[in-house]
Amino acid sequence: MTEHEFFNPYTHGFARLAVAVPRNRVADPVFNTAETLRLYRETAADGAVLVAFPELGLSAYTCDDLFHQAALLDACERALLEIAAASRDIGAVAVVGLPLRVDHRLFNCAAVVADGRVLGVLPKTYLPNYGEFYEGRQFNGADTALATEIVLGGQRIPFGADLLFQSRQLPLFKLHVEICEDVWVPIPPSSYAALAGATVLVNLSASNITIGKSDYRHRLVSLQSARCLAAYLYTSAGIGESTTDLAWDGQALIYEGGDMLAESERFRNSSHFVAADVDLERLSRERMRQNSFGTSVHKHREALAGWRTVEFELPVPSQVPHGLLRQVARFPYVPSDAATRDARCSEVFNIQVQSLVQRIEAARIGKLVIGVSGGLDSTHALLVCAQAMDRLGKPRSDILGFTMPGFATTGRTLAQAHRLMASIGCTAREIDIRPSCRQMLEDLGHPFAQGEPQYDIAFENVQAGERTSHLFRLANFHGGIVVGTGDLSELALGWCTYGVGDHMSHYNVNASVPKTLIKHLVHWVETTKLLGDEGSAVLRDILETEVSPELIPADAPAAGEGASTQPGQRTEDTIGPYELQDFHLYYTLRYGFRPSKVAFLAHAAWGDRARGRWPDDLQKERNEYGLADIKRHLGTFLFRFFKTSQFKRSCVPNSPKVGSGGSLSPRGDWRAPSDSEAEVWLEDLKRVPAP
Repeated sequence: MTEHEFFNPYTHGFARLAVAVPRNRVADPVFNTAETLRLYRETAADGAVLVAFPELGLSAYTCDDLFHQAALLDACERALLEIAAASRDIGAVAVVGLPLRVDHRLFNCAAVVADGRVLGVLPKTYLPNYGEFYEGRQFNGADTALATEIVLGGQRIPFGADLLFQSRQLPLFKLHVEICEDVWVPIPPSSYAALAGATVLVNLSASNITIGKSDYRHRLVSLQSARCLAAYLYTSAGIGESTTDLAWDGQALIYEGGDMLAESERFRNSSHFVAADVDLERLSRERMRQNSFGTSVHKHREALAGWRTVEFELPVPSQVPHGLLRQVARFPYVPSDAATRDARCSEVFNIQVQSLVQRIEAARIGKLVIGVSGGLDSTHALLVCAQAMDRLGKPRSDILGFTMPGFATTGRTLAQAHRLMASIGCTAREIDIRPSCRQMLEDLGHPFAQGEPQYDIAFENVQAGERTSHLFRLANFHGGIVVGTGDLSELALGWCTYGVGDHMSHYNVNASVPKTLIKHLVHWVETTKLLGDEGSAVLRDILETEVSPELIPADAPAAGEGASTQPGQRTEDTIGPYELQDFHLYYTLRYGFRPSKVAFLAHAAWGDRARGRWPDDLQKERNEYGLADIKRHLGTFLFRFFKTSQFKRSCVPNSPKVGSGGSLSPRGDWRAPSDSEAEVWLEDLKRVPAP
């Protein structure tokens, strides 16, 4: 793949789609056509392959009984043919609204034009005839039509609300159009269109504005795009429509699977458009993943059997201005908006607490046993334990916290563990595991037992295993359960000691929470002052502590007083930066994207620290990553995720799923063979044009 191809969004399953709101004049098709063509050319030059215009835009919506004037209707037909002819050189699809006579009746229509011709015409199905609307006076509904074809400009053209339009060059681009009221009814035509295969749903609307209507449009379009697992483009009439009795705000919206990608400036006094790069592959994969979508297709197969597809040529733009025209969040698990982030943290925390409460009650146990390292994950798990005990009306002293310094424990984390347990008010105890570890190493015949500084995997795992072994026997002795602390990011990368190690517990509250989110959860608890001033102070210190397993000594095999304040190993030196690996995890686990696309998205999110929003509260260091670094770290992720780590995930403890980003439990989101190869993913990664 060349660099030019890699940075073209169309290479990765995106399509740039636009919604236009032209200034118009009532009953002036010549003026309206000129404005339509101008915006049509501008959007195509901007890299869009589709642009949608408002309902009855060639005539204006507010013509009332003028719609029955032959001169106006003739002019609208000429306008449509002029736009169709211009489309040959523009290289994009346009959807325009106009009144059309068919079999001596008048229909409110959307015409789809491309490649120098009118591809098809769709009449409006539901005509509002209430309140300020009188469309039944001028128009007929789509269901009353007998014709399935019409003749315009000497050509036979498909006609009907059951039309889909399929690009030969973009297999995932399949278009359907409905008109205004059609989406306001209980079962919109676009619902059937989506089941029939449409991935792009367009609504040509006029939609006058009244108080609160804008918010309702957002909810309506968001829900329809979410239910249909489709892109939904909504346009409405703006400046130029008659204000005899109504007002117009020209609201244009682009949604994808329930998420808003773009919105126009309302009440703008000039022609304008908005555009966004819609991820058609995401929509396709969501339909494939949610098998209830396929069940719905089967249930309505008789109604879908008669739908017609019009194929057409749609050249893929080789030059796409502005790069990827959508925001890609750096932290897909962490909202950048402070209020949304606080709400997310509150909900995740309560999911964890309530799940632990249920397990405590179901197990009929009185004590919680937890290892407290003074690091991030065990801190958050201990906070969950404290809140669970509060909710049950049990004393926090029934939480038995054990900090277990080993050969590489720093004085900083040991002190933080004691301060944290004191702030929580749990029963706190320190157990030095070095004597038992020395015995184990001596039994193994390990060189360290003879004084040699050999810090290999056995040396590390003896310590990790000894801690977990102690915790389980302590739980047996005190009649409790071991609460696990390992997080989703560690499970994804296999960064845990299998079996009798940090991999295992009786119940793990953190197993579906990624490292990047745990940081913000701890920060959220700190800002809520749940632990008082001293508790908040220690939480701030923990948040500033380097992430490390603390299994390899920095300078001398000592712990406690006089020990090093800096860890001898940095986790991210081995497995890559968590902020980037969590990004890779999200798009691999949630959507199953190929590595080259994940790299493309990662570069869009992380390639420039000045672009996009940051969650400001913890991001003191605003990192950016070039494509070469992204490719290298993604390679680490792919090898560890697909090749070496699944056996650990196949037998993880029970734990609550907290987010739609997924979990790695074999009983939940992720079932995979432990002996899989990683070659197909690593081969695709080679397509990324970076050394």
